[in-house]
Amino acid sequence: MFSSVAHLARANPFSAPHLQLVHDGLAGPGQYSCDYGSGRFFILCGLGGIISCGTTHTALVPLDLVKCRMQVDPQKYKGIFNGFSVTLKEDGVRGLAKGWAPTFIGYSMQGLCKFGFYEVFKVFYSNMLGEENAYVWRTSLYLAASASAEFFADIALAPMEATKVRIQTQPGYANTLRDAAPKMYKEEGLKAFYKGVAPLWMRQIPYTMMKFACFERTVEALYKFVVPKPRSECTKPEQLVVTFIAGYIAGVFCAIVSHPADSVVSVLNKEKGSSASQVLQRLGFRGVWKGLFARIIMIGTLTALQWFIYDSVKVYFRLPRPPPPEMPESLKKKLGLTQ
Repeated sequence: MFSSVAHLARANPFSAPHLQLVHDGLAGPGQYSCDYGSGRFFILCGLGGIISCGTTHTALVPLDLVKCRMQVDPQKYKGIFNGFSVTLKEDGVRGLAKGWAPTFIGYSMQGLCKFGFYEVFKVFYSNMLGEENAYVWRTSLYLAASASAEFFADIALAPMEATKVRIQTQPGYANTLRDAAPKMYKEEGLKAFYKGVAPLWMRQIPYTMMKFACFERTVEALYKFVVPKPRSECTKPEQLVVTFIAGYIAGVFCAIVSHPADSVVSVLNKEKGSSASQVLQRLGFRGVWKGLFARIIMIGTLTALQWFIYDSVKVYFRLPRPPPPEMPESLKKKLGLTQ
């Protein structure tokens, strides 16, 4: 798929306005290290996803651990500050790092697929739609590309996510990935690692659709209504600040739309033999919203940092970074918007 999409992008690099290789006034000869949509471009975008997702999720393991414990045992962990206090009292400072290894491995794999395949599907769907439709239906394009990418990303994430939650929420079960994974396989086989993939899709696909579509449209709005000069006149550090702000705004919405499914995943991976529907029925409406405040803080920060790191990787490797979309001239003529 990489090769076919790369061929399409090179054959028609201006297939959609938001995919154009505009030099933003900062271009010079040899500014970019590769062509937009080339195999190298997609591989480096995947690397950016590994770095951005793997590092940020691992850095936030203590907050994630407390959030998971609040979801599966709200009687004991009554709030975010109480959760930290109880965890420190029982497990010490080292206890806050429980689950760091499966978190790093799992979310690195997820980041590879999430960001790498998003770029692939964005080019692929844009070429299917054509220049004018890609602009008119750009929000739907972002939603479809991100949903497609996340489908594969969650398959890559599921085994490590299940292991992480088991380590963090079942005291005495296992303290490390080396202990937990073999034990889970012995007890339940491969099902132990993939029984949470459907709830993961429920949580992560809406989350990722919001993450990418909201980010793309927020960047577009910030440059149009907030930033006092065109993107082409902004320095790269200024552009990265816009990226961070747009990422945080997108992250808040991400946390809200995905939280109920996140609660189900946390409980499901802790318990043996339960199904997603059984867990959902038992938690009820109020139960699925436990830990939302902690998740908003975590996901808002996480999403902003991920976009900032991902965009920084693109800058470092001199990858093409297309500007916000503009209406194609052909569409302006059809709508009578040109002289």
